[in-house]
Amino acid sequence: MSEGTEISQQVTAFELIGGEARVRALVDRFYDLMDLEPQFAGIRALHPNTLDSSRDKLFWFLCGWLGGPNHYIERFGHPRLRARHLPFPIGESERDQWMACMGLAMQDEALPEPLQERLMQAFFGTADWMRNV
Repeated sequence: MSEGTEISQQVTAFELIGGEARVRALVDRFYDLMDLEPQFAGIRALHPNTLDSSRDKLFWFLCGWLGGPNHYIERFGHPRLRARHLPFPIGESERDQWMACMGLAMQDEALPEPLQERLMQAFFGTADWMRNV
């Protein structure tokens, strides 16, 4: 490398969160809140009785979506989020419950405020696109 050459390396959200262990903790808190808090009953009802598979799938998806390993794609191929969620009625209420639940999970996991704001904007775009009713 010659003198004066700069390497620009952008830090991913995956790295800012703290890697796989922290993404797993975020996902676990998200589903714990969904399972425990009455205000999330609408989205909880869209999930199976046991949340183990949902936890794994969101963890695998978020790792790649945040800029880390593509665990989800390696297992299932392209996420096709909207197609996979079409069987479930998702309206503004479900979108807003999902967003509120994830917002609380990020707060509880003490993600830095600027990162929470960045992620909430990105999550909203995806969550709003998932609406089908």
